[in-house]
Amino acid sequence: MNKNSKSVVVCGGFDDISSADIRFLQAASNFGFLNILLWSDELIKSKTYKNSIFSQNERLYFLQAVRYVHKVFIIKSFIEIFSFVKNINPCTWIVQQEEDDPAISNFCKTAKIKYLILEKTFFKDFPNSGLLKSNISTRKKVLVTGCFDWFHSGHVRFFEEVSRLGDLYVIVGNDANVKALKGKGHPMFSQEERRYMAASIRYVKQAIISTGQGWLDAEPELKMLKPDIYAVNEDGDRPEKRNYCQQNGIKYVVLKRLPKEGLPGRQSAIMRGF
Repeated sequence: MNKNSKSVVVCGGFDDISSADIRFLQAASNFGFLNILLWSDELIKSKTYKNSIFSQNERLYFLQAVRYVHKVFIIKSFIEIFSFVKNINPCTWIVQQEEDDPAISNFCKTAKIKYLILEKTFFKDFPNSGLLKSNISTRKKVLVTGCFDWFHSGHVRFFEEVSRLGDLYVIVGNDANVKALKGKGHPMFSQEERRYMAASIRYVKQAIISTGQGWLDAEPELKMLKPDIYAVNEDGDRPEKRNYCQQNGIKYVVLKRLPKEGLPGRQSAIMRGF
């Protein structure tokens, strides 16, 4: 499909961005350049009678980093939504099945915009693009590892910073090893779901699942990818990783755990409550 002459819109609060949301955005992007009309904090409160879980700035930052997204606009009122759509002039307005809205449907009929409903059952799988067919690049190869269990803006910021060092490869801890290292209740999400979330961020060249064990569970992937740099944040710094890099001529970089300017710091352990 030629996207050059087509754009599509979706709208919503996206207040707790999940894998189902990302799958919806990926599916919607197949129909053209994807524009998100993102509800402001005030609009979420008027719609749900509750304060937003995450601020509009944090939600904006996260969604702008998703590789399937073209543009994101903050919407402050429902009337403003229709004005924005007229200005964007999309070919299609896409909604999830549970968000089917007669008002939007009627607007689309009047504006001669296709109204498309995507069924929720479509978003339960986590497609894997597999290994890249070509790794030819003039940039350094940078590798990071982690659990990435409750994916949040802090992870996005980490990927953004590390990607400045070179092409970013993310190795997501396999389920068995995460459970062995972190104990009962971990991971909350399957390895395929966690890999999918990491791979959805535009700063990531490729995300794959580790096949080893222990704090160096990515050793098989390190041997396969042969990175120039192994980057960790302060929480992920381990002697096993340092020693491996020293022995194999890999530059070891430790980054401070700092949120994007203006956003709060996030930690998965705190967010999930254990």
